[in-house]
Amino acid sequence: MSIRQSHGYSIAPIPTPMLTAKPMRAAIAALLLLAILAAGHSALWRWTSGQIERSFAAWTAQRRAQGWIIEHGPTARGGWPLSAALSVPGLRIAAVGPNLPAGLEWNAETLTLRVAAPRLDRLVVEFRGRQRLRIGDTEFPFATDRFEAFFPTEAGTSLREGEVVTERLRMNTPAGLLELREGQLSFGTRSTATESEPALTVSLALQGLGLPEGFAAQPALAAFGRQLESLSAEAVMTGPLPGGRDPMTRAEQWRDGGGTLELRLLAVQWGPVGGGANATLTLDDRLQPMGTATLRVSGADQVIRALAEAGTLPPSSAAAATTALLLMQRVPESGGPPLVEVPMTLENSRVTVARIPLARVDPIAWPARRGPDFSPGEDPTLPPRR
Repeated sequence: MSIRQSHGYSIAPIPTPMLTAKPMRAAIAALLLLAILAAGHSALWRWTSGQIERSFAAWTAQRRAQGWIIEHGPTARGGWPLSAALSVPGLRIAAVGPNLPAGLEWNAETLTLRVAAPRLDRLVVEFRGRQRLRIGDTEFPFATDRFEAFFPTEAGTSLREGEVVTERLRMNTPAGLLELREGQLSFGTRSTATESEPALTVSLALQGLGLPEGFAAQPALAAFGRQLESLSAEAVMTGPLPGGRDPMTRAEQWRDGGGTLELRLLAVQWGPVGGGANATLTLDDRLQPMGTATLRVSGADQVIRALAEAGTLPPSSAAAATTALLLMQRVPESGGPPLVEVPMTLENSRVTVARIPLARVDPIAWPARRGPDFSPGEDPTLPPRR
């Protein structure tokens, strides 16, 4: 179409856009592909969230069969579209069974179980809101900015590994407020471990631990201050780990099987005191801990002075320890404050440092044997077979 005007020129025809058959088929195919992907994603979300819900229900049933009280409000699925999640409000977990730790209870405002891409092989367990831990007659209310645990989503197997992280934890204790800037705990287990192989490995790392005022005000600790800058530890328990529910029977089987607990790493920086240790422990004939350790400390003179002023270390022992310290301390090759390395022994509930009695350890009060027990080959995390 053209328009001729009086001045003698015309306007070119305006082309009309048209879709050919090929581009139209491509557009329809793209829309169908998007619809299929959306439907597949929706189906995957429903299946994954359903699996989380069913797994949580199965775990709850197993724990209740063992004597635990587990209560919570109505669960709700969520997380669409980036994750599949299950929200569990008003969670309460309490131990009441004959072979469970008496007086142990945990309350959380909300528990969220989540699986998110790209880590579909990992379950994230998140605790939100105010929480309360009760041990015996003592309650520890606390809150955190972040409190998450990570576990593999493998089906049909008991828990073999996991990790827990927390940030800005604030806990009220009978001694005052305890604060933690960052904390991380990880563990791994091997059910097939032999006598000399690691059956359980635990690693701990704490940064910025603010001790309660009542605890830090103890005469033996006042010289160190309230702020523990860092603490890291790694412990390994050699196996095999016995089955069953009775703690005393399991302890006997573990000891008789040659089980040991190795503290492979302990590093602490607390005010003027720093250092580390490693140790190897086992159980004696009375099922009490015994073993040896090597302690490495900088600022050891302040430790001795604080213990003597608190009355924990008798004056004669303090004088002997100070003399021994002057003979044993050395300056590290890399520089820094003098470092002392001394052997420690735990035997008959008594701790000695360089053969000098230092403190007594309260014996472990094992619960009386009661109730049926599992065979050693049965997984203690599952209810009894019928």
